Amino acid sequence: MADFDLFVIGGGSGGVACARRAASHGARVGLVEESRMGGTCVHRGCIPKKFLVYASHFRHDFEDAAGYGWSVGESRFDWPTMVAAKSKELDRLEGIYRRLLKDSGVTAIDGRGALLDANTVAIGDDRYSADTVLIATGGWPSLPELPGIELAITSNEAFDLPQLPERIVIIGGGYIACEFACIFNGLGVETVQLYRSDMILRGFDMDIREICCDEMRKSGVDVRLNTNAVKLEKTTAGIALTSSQGDVLEADQVMFATGRAPNTAGFGLKEVGVEVNHNGAVTVDSGSRSTVANLYAVGDCTDRVNLTPVAIHEGRCLAETLYNNNPQIPDHRDIPTAVFTQPEIGTVGMSEEDARTHCAAVDIYKTRFRPLKHTLTGRDETVFMKLVVDRADDRVVGCHMIGTGAGELSQLLGVAIKAGATKAQFDETVAVHPTSAEEFVTMYEPVTA
Repeated sequence: MADFDLFVIGGGSGGVACARRAASHGARVGLVEESRMGGTCVHRGCIPKKFLVYASHFRHDFEDAAGYGWSVGESRFDWPTMVAAKSKELDRLEGIYRRLLKDSGVTAIDGRGALLDANTVAIGDDRYSADTVLIATGGWPSLPELPGIELAITSNEAFDLPQLPERIVIIGGGYIACEFACIFNGLGVETVQLYRSDMILRGFDMDIREICCDEMRKSGVDVRLNTNAVKLEKTTAGIALTSSQGDVLEADQVMFATGRAPNTAGFGLKEVGVEVNHNGAVTVDSGSRSTVANLYAVGDCTDRVNLTPVAIHEGRCLAETLYNNNPQIPDHRDIPTAVFTQPEIGTVGMSEEDARTHCAAVDIYKTRFRPLKHTLTGRDETVFMKLVVDRADDRVVGCHMIGTGAGELSQLLGVAIKAGATKAQFDETVAVHPTSAEEFVTMYEPVTA
């Protein structure tokens, strides 16, 4: 008999979710993690990033308070205090992950696991046999090859810098680059963002992309499009970055957020016959099975939809399928998403551009306004909302927002989209007043068809 029914390589969101659910159904489960339990989300992504987002908001909050009669005294941000508080909370969360695994009956092992064959995992000198193995090794920031790249940091290092830089250049136009540009700008850092293409946030609705770029620039982020980094050089004042436009930018830190790659090298996958693509992603079918029958993969290492809740969903579906006689296929359609720029983005369903490709005809409803709060603060900030409707059946196929609370709203809008709500049903829903959210049910006339 094998040592385990299921052995999981990776203690991030997807691996832990699958391990715990499988164990709850009676499976004998082992899990190995070479770093810290909780993976990218807990230690190098979602959670510490949101703490920094909160921290960076306070500068604007202090400024806005005056419009409501508050006199706020001198304020000062202390980076080491923030980092220490963040680290303490992450330690607590890792302890919770370990306790949840233990209480679920999962055997958790610290170390680096690698496949010796399809049924054997090596951890140092130890060997463990398993009927089924799950690869849940996540992703890792990728860096381009260019002179001086060793001087740069990635999002991994940004959370634990010994001191807050006075000047930073961020390269990239995805959500990680945009979020960190807003974070550092909000903390008072002189922030320049370079992106090689003509608009940030590729893949999002174009209205959202353009408005987000405008809002970031208004808040102080120097966003430079059609510009990339060519080389980095160490100077007595910090780092000199030469751009593709020929400019030389001086900075204390240069951060690359130009993509993440599946973390699959060195785990023995190719050696046992697991197919990976050109980017290193594990090739899986709709049920997360790899090209080797008893080996599965979930989460960022498959490069399907690289979001924490998606990895959890995939892991739980697999556990239900294998150990509860309840076959489930992960559903990657209409996934609500938030981008914690300032103001933040919430979106679910198809962009206008996608809808025009997939639907015979669409109606577009949108509105843009200054939020009520800022009528007294005077801050020049925009709220934008958009509904994309398939004219054939009146179904709302896309909801998009930029503004305070957009991430929270996208979760609930995701339920409506998933349920197939029509525009008529949005219109029949009574508004909650005064809120920004009421605009989603009071946009009666399409602006374009």
